[in-house]
Amino acid sequence: MKVKPKYKRILLKLSGEILGDRNYVFSEKSLSTLVKEIVEVYRMGVDIGIVIGGGNIVRGSKLVDQLHLDKVTADYTGMLSTVINGMVLQSMIEKKGINTRMMTAIEIKQIAEPYIRRKALSHLDKKRIVIFTGGTGNPFFTTDTAAVLRASEIGCEVLLKGTKVDGVFDLDPVKNKNAKMFKNINYSSVLIKELNVMDMTAISLSRENKLPIIVFNILKYGNLIEIVKGKKIGTLVS
Repeated sequence: MKVKPKYKRILLKLSGEILGDRNYVFSEKSLSTLVKEIVEVYRMGVDIGIVIGGGNIVRGSKLVDQLHLDKVTADYTGMLSTVINGMVLQSMIEKKGINTRMMTAIEIKQIAEPYIRRKALSHLDKKRIVIFTGGTGNPFFTTDTAAVLRASEIGCEVLLKGTKVDGVFDLDPVKNKNAKMFKNINYSSVLIKELNVMDMTAISLSRENKLPIIVFNILKYGNLIEIVKGKKIGTLVS
């Protein structure tokens, strides 16, 4: 019996690190597993938008710290790295026979369509997966903020942030074994406690648009599928 998904339209936020491993910026195993789960969710009839980071290739903050580049230049290199990730992810999804479109907030016509909201909505209505790259197209804004912005623009019911940890914790779970995970937390508490969920701009924008965020471990296969079905996994920020 086919399970009816809880959500009709989602925005999946992925960090660039999810695509690779310690040996290389891209991992065939990691990508194949990720794509398999995305395709399964798509076949449930869910509209999918994806915003991807670029940290597996370039982190703008490191270029500022290590090479002393100006912040604007460093941020643009980060935006370009998201385009590379988007191209790879698009190709992997299309190998599964799923129509996919990549849109960029920075104009690179030979590679992808420029982001236009109406075109993005048209693609989703035609049951295409849409990958949004280039962040917001502006320096000083993270891909988390871009994810909230795109999710709000295209009418997503929820933003699913896939990470390497199980949810939102009161302390860094990697460094502290006694860290406690929140099942539910509100936007204001995240802002006041400065929890490492998303940057403050992204959280504020989510609160303003009443966009719920679910933070979960994307490395555990099946989590994404179960969340879309309605199972409570990870942390709900609302």
